[in-house]
Amino acid sequence: MKTKILVLLSIFALVFSVDSQAQKLKKFGSSVEKKIGPKTIKVPYTDVVSYLGYAAPGNEDEVKDGKKFYYIYLWVPAVAPELGVRMMSPVGKLKIKGAPMSKAYEENASSEEFFDTYITLERSDIISKDKISDEAVKAANWTTLERNDDSSEMPKQPSGSSYNSLLRYKSQTGDPLKALTVGLYRIGFTTFKTGEVKGTFLAQVAAPIKLPGVVMAKTIEDLKKGL
Repeated sequence: MKTKILVLLSIFALVFSVDSQAQKLKKFGSSVEKKIGPKTIKVPYTDVVSYLGYAAPGNEDEVKDGKKFYYIYLWVPAVAPELGVRMMSPVGKLKIKGAPMSKAYEENASSEEFFDTYITLERSDIISKDKISDEAVKAANWTTLERNDDSSEMPKQPSGSSYNSLLRYKSQTGDPLKALTVGLYRIGFTTFKTGEVKGTFLAQVAAPIKLPGVVMAKTIEDLKKGL
C-alpha cells in the first residue's frame, strides 16, 4: 500500500512540475551575450510587444506546402539591428500585462489545447503605412528571413516536450531584401507536422532598441486601427 502511495505522489509531482514549468517564461534575451561572474547570459531585449491569440481549424490564412499557416502582421516603424520572435502554446495561467488579445482568445482563454509551434519571420515590400490594404498584402512579395521549430530556451509544453519556438534575426545590410528596414512584416505559424493547429498561444516580437510605434495584429483591419 505504501509503495502505491509513493508511486501516486511521484506521478502527481511530475505532472505538477511539468504544468508549472509550462506557465513560466523567462525574459526575452537578445543575441548579445554578457558574462556575469562564471555565467554567460543573453542581454534582455529593450522592447517587447506581445499578442495573445487562439488558433483553430478553419480560420487559417493560407495552406502552404500542405501545412495550414496563420499570420500575425507587424508594422516596424524604424530600422532595427535585430528582431526576436518567440511563441508558446498553450498560454495557460501566464499573465502578460497590456497584451492585446483576439476575440477568439477571450472566448477560449481557459482552453488546455496546445500545438507544436513552428514560426517564420517574413518581410514584405510594403514600406509605407498608406499602402497597407488586404489587396496590397495579397499581392506583396514576401521574403522569409528566419524560421524555427523547437527551442530549448522556451518553456516545455504540458506534454513535457520542448516544442515551443524562438528565433533571432540580425539585419543584413548587404542585402536590401533581408535588411530590417521600415515596413510591413508578418509572423507565420503552423505545426511542424502536417495537421490541425488548435490552441491558445502567446506571440512576442522584440528588439534591442526602443521602436516606438510598433503594431502587431492578427488582421490587416486591426493593424490599420493601431497605426
